[in-house]
Amino acid sequence: MFYTIGEIAKKLNIPPSTLRYYDKEGLLPFVERSSSGIRMFSDKDFESLSVIECLKKAGMSIKDIKRFMEWCAKGDSTIPERLSMFHRQKEQVLSQIAQLQETLEILAYKEWYYETALEAGTCAVHESMDLSDIPEGFRSIHQKLTQTSSENT
Repeated sequence: MFYTIGEIAKKLNIPPSTLRYYDKEGLLPFVERSSSGIRMFSDKDFESLSVIECLKKAGMSIKDIKRFMEWCAKGDSTIPERLSMFHRQKEQVLSQIAQLQETLEILAYKEWYYETALEAGTCAVHESMDLSDIPEGFRSIHQKLTQTSSENT
């Protein structure tokens, strides 16, 4: 079964213009065209496009995704390069996750901070708090944030 660019874009939840861009950048050498030049996407193309979208979401550059697609076209001789690329990208994503987790923890701390301030009617309520008054899950974040600000003063 074949899909139009609009149909495959809808399945991938991306705009058709993204697929046209990928094609222009050489990421879609596998896509067949009708006699009138219309792109025709197969179920196998959907799998490749899903991987391209995954790599893009993982922060991989178009240049590196193109290299990956070229390696795929070369066949099994490039398996080590592809595996290495996925290892590197996985490490980058794990690092991003760790950074986002820290960001989420700070946001949760500041949410608690302002809920407490709202309840007291002032942010000054925090100035009289001991570390033991701060919920245990937020203590390390509080120390990290206040240590940095006290070092700058």
